[in-house]
Amino acid sequence: MLQFLLRRTFGAVVILLLLSAFTFFVFFGAGDPAAMSCGKNCTADNIALIHQNLGLDKPLTTQFWDFLVGIFAGRDYSIGHCSAPCFGYSFATKQDVWSTLIDRLPTTASLAVGGAAVFLTVGLGTGLIAAYKRGSFLDKALTSISMVLSSAQIYILGPIALGLFVYSGLMESPRYVPITSDPGGWFMGLLLPWVVMATIFTAQYTRMSRSTMIEQLQEEHVRTAKAKGMSSRYVFLRYAWRGSLIPIVTILGMDLSSLFGGAMITEFTFQLAGVGRLAIDSVITLDLPMVMGVLVFSAALILVFNIIVDATYAFIDPRVRLS
Repeated sequence: MLQFLLRRTFGAVVILLLLSAFTFFVFFGAGDPAAMSCGKNCTADNIALIHQNLGLDKPLTTQFWDFLVGIFAGRDYSIGHCSAPCFGYSFATKQDVWSTLIDRLPTTASLAVGGAAVFLTVGLGTGLIAAYKRGSFLDKALTSISMVLSSAQIYILGPIALGLFVYSGLMESPRYVPITSDPGGWFMGLLLPWVVMATIFTAQYTRMSRSTMIEQLQEEHVRTAKAKGMSSRYVFLRYAWRGSLIPIVTILGMDLSSLFGGAMITEFTFQLAGVGRLAIDSVITLDLPMVMGVLVFSAALILVFNIIVDATYAFIDPRVRLS
């Protein structure tokens, strides 16, 4: 297991390095970042000053090396010292990129973790019930509802939910409140986005958990357990349920990484100031250091989640060998 984790970590670092190099040379080599950040009324002297302050007067390869070194060792700019991990300063706000990312992360993390808790609980629960009651009216009803909801999108359900609950006065507008200062405000502020996310993702997990459970119930070791006289409920939960978790964990890992890495549509729909909303605003304002920081940060999260998902396989199913 340790060798597997080390090998996957090394591969993730290589991928992250290549991705960083590609995006850096595309972003900073396609034009003059100083001119982009300076605005329409900028003078040549102002552009030269920005070059000097942000180190843009150096060769592009030197700039990339300084960018990498800054992530691990910090970096000195003419406008101040940027502590590690340093992704530079925002063109738009003049703030440290890393500090901005960390400030926005709790909103995205709360949105992703809370939403995942809701759609996992409801989705897996209804999927198990549908599989256990296979062929019944309840199974057909749950399957039909999940098929209808699977075609829904956040940018459709989000405005509908806002109109029904927020604009009618039944609920306050979604907002992020730190859980440490007001747990009740945190819960109520994100309840509507969680419900909308759960409505969409629940359908996917209901169908997936139902189908994988039915497949597992046909496996030889499950039939053998039944033949030994074990109760159907015990076999259902002890053997079939465990085996059905592997594809669910795979999809959950990808969903969580995408939610953590962006959640752009959800945050934009509900006007939540998370990492996804930060990415959109940075692209609109051509804030290249912030775009670069969001991209590298999001890619690192996705790679970490992929490693965790792969390692979880061995814990869920001992038949999996991570050699």
